[in-house]
Amino acid sequence: MKLHNSYTNKVEEFIPITENKVKMYVCGPTVYDYAHLGHARCYITWDVLYRYLKFKGYDVTYCRNVTDVDDKILKKAEKEGKTPQEVSSYWYKKFAESMKALNTLQPDVEPFATKTLGEMIALTKELIAKGYAYEVNGDVYFRVKKFDRYGQLSKQPIDALESGARVEVGEQKEDALDFALWKKDEKFGYNSPWGVGRPGWHIECSAMSRKYLGKTIDIHAGGADLIFPHHENEIAQSECANGCKFVNYWLHNGFVTINKEKMSKSLGNFLTIDDLLKNYDANTIRFFILTNHYRMPVEFSDEALQSAASGVKRMLNAGILKDDKTYDITKFEEYNQFVEAMDDDLNTSKALAVMFDLANKSNKGVEGANYVLNQLASALGFVFEKASLSEEELQNVLKSVSEKIGKNYSSMDELIADRKLAREEKNWELADKIRIELDAFNIVLKDSKEGTVWELK
Repeated sequence: MKLHNSYTNKVEEFIPITENKVKMYVCGPTVYDYAHLGHARCYITWDVLYRYLKFKGYDVTYCRNVTDVDDKILKKAEKEGKTPQEVSSYWYKKFAESMKALNTLQPDVEPFATKTLGEMIALTKELIAKGYAYEVNGDVYFRVKKFDRYGQLSKQPIDALESGARVEVGEQKEDALDFALWKKDEKFGYNSPWGVGRPGWHIECSAMSRKYLGKTIDIHAGGADLIFPHHENEIAQSECANGCKFVNYWLHNGFVTINKEKMSKSLGNFLTIDDLLKNYDANTIRFFILTNHYRMPVEFSDEALQSAASGVKRMLNAGILKDDKTYDITKFEEYNQFVEAMDDDLNTSKALAVMFDLANKSNKGVEGANYVLNQLASALGFVFEKASLSEEELQNVLKSVSEKIGKNYSSMDELIADRKLAREEKNWELADKIRIELDAFNIVLKDSKEGTVWELK
């Protein structure tokens, strides 16, 4: 298996630190607003990597943090007259609901920044003791120029970084490049050896990664926008504190763009996951994202999502299991083609092409194609199940149709029987009215020699 390492800018053979075990860290959300399509791109991408590593038989520990202490959270709390905890708790719940709706797997470990403050303080103390950090009036800064490899991940020489460095109002740095490990904050802060304050953003991930995965990890992933300064700073503080390599493989996904501009909250051109799910299901959003290579930008458009919906429908119709028979998928050539594609730096577009070949074979009745398609789809996080209604949803449909028709239907069997009677009596008006009312709920009736059944579109 080969992966593109952003640090070396090369596609490299993936060799885990410990045979058959993978330690993987992904930068999680700052919880202060709705998750958007950019977040979907990031977390679906690394969900696929997580699933595929497990599909290959690796024992994976996936850690994804939650930033619940941050300037944006504090500003929102002040604006809304709430505590930072109230804001972060509410928006974390919304984020978790969005991730579940997108069928992303829950990480093995999901630490919160506010629950890991002790580890952040300990790491900061180590950096001060080793001369890599210093305290000024309650703020603690990292000495960037003491780390001679600074800039290697982002491929920026130190002199180029210096020319763009600025000292913000109130900052008392030794050097403009130095970044905050701890910030004085007497209003919303926590106790520390340097007074009341809160952690800088970068120290959070270094502390949480070390606590849950160890000093050196296999994979660290996130969006390309995090390469600098976040990931660059993580490397500096982790390697200076720990005295060893921090990450073996750095992976980054490309942006989602709208009209060739990166989608972001600051630009105001973002689409929330909740809004997307009103028009497209989770399979469609995942298909749209995986059609493109994870390192490339993805241009959002309704046309692209509609095309993805058609692709999903084609696979779904072929992928719904027709029997309970199982097969050894490694005996199928498509399995080997799928693995070859995914082993090539997660070439998901090629993997999807293999799945379409299986869909064609499944539709032609080739034995086992249907089963293999399901197994490979699961490795990418697709759910090939017939859409269904809960009992409560079904009763709401029956109640609505009953009111429109002027009859009382307590079950779909009763409604179907009434439609059948109407057709036998050539009461086409009633039969058509039933069909039209059900169509409003995306329910279709399918007639055959064996009888009539209903299903969701």
